[in-house]
Amino acid sequence: MSEISQLSPQPVWQFFDKICSIPHPSKHEEALAQYIIDWATNEGLAIKRDDVGNVIIKKPATAGMENRKGVVLQAHIDMVPQKNENTDHDFATDPIRPYIDGEWVTADGTTLGADNGMGMAACLAVLASKDIEHGPLEVLLTIDEEAGMTGAFGLQEGWLVGRRHPAEY
Repeated sequence: MSEISQLSPQPVWQFFDKICSIPHPSKHEEALAQYIIDWATNEGLAIKRDDVGNVIIKKPATAGMENRKGVVLQAHIDMVPQKNENTDHDFATDPIRPYIDGEWVTADGTTLGADNGMGMAACLAVLASKDIEHGPLEVLLTIDEEAGMTGAFGLQEGWLVGRRHPAEY
């Protein structure tokens, strides 16, 4: 793990550090999707994967919150693969190397992948938490957002059951 795993809130930054270690540019999200599926399975969470490659993870409500409406959190798995001209980096095989530069988290010669790595990290941290009281949770992780929105456009109607719009709160 890199130095960013010590930042606060630590669970989010630890997940983000792990996400950075697994290559996941658009069209090459499989390894990261599999890591997330394996992690969720190990946590005892319910997982579904659609024909497009989107992943949904479900966590039951905490005790006393079972009658609350479900909430959907969403992020996308892929990242924009951009690098500096003088950087030798293969986004399909090489990890992102994050580091702290003063008050900023940045990457060594490449984009950081915070869009949407931080979104995924936040979703996974919520799923991992034993301290947050909540109704039923669904986390939708779509593929290929940066290069065609294939995952979002391929999402099947009725696949999610939680709230889909703030007006439903």
